[in-house]
Amino acid sequence: MIDMTGITAKLGAVFYVIWGLVHIKAAHGLLELGQSLDPGMVQARVYQDAWNILMSAIAVILIGILMNWRNSTTGYWINLVLVTVLDIAFVLFVIVPGYAPLWPGLEGPIAWVIAAVLSTLAFTSRRRTGLPAATEKVPG
Repeated sequence: MIDMTGITAKLGAVFYVIWGLVHIKAAHGLLELGQSLDPGMVQARVYQDAWNILMSAIAVILIGILMNWRNSTTGYWINLVLVTVLDIAFVLFVIVPGYAPLWPGLEGPIAWVIAAVLSTLAFTSRRRTGLPAATEKVPG
């Protein structure tokens, strides 16, 4: 029998890795933008943003590979919350006002939605093992 929960978890993890790779590319673009600016607070903040996006992308990739791949509860919540918070801000502050074109601007949000849907399907359909009832005799 095919383990669809495991396959769905792995596909969700792959899309979190894709999201991370898109954001490594975005961090590089911000680094280049920062290099074109005069030294000062604006340049420093652009560099800081590039760093934050890079570190978030690396974290999401590692959590995707090490935790979401195995359908981990902790990994599910960390990547779901982290990527959701980051991409909502990007959509609201960059895409909606039109500061970036829809394509390739929506690469990350599309990967986010696919990863979130697949990992949620895997998370909610997995078998859960509970503790024995208080009245049951525990072996051992």
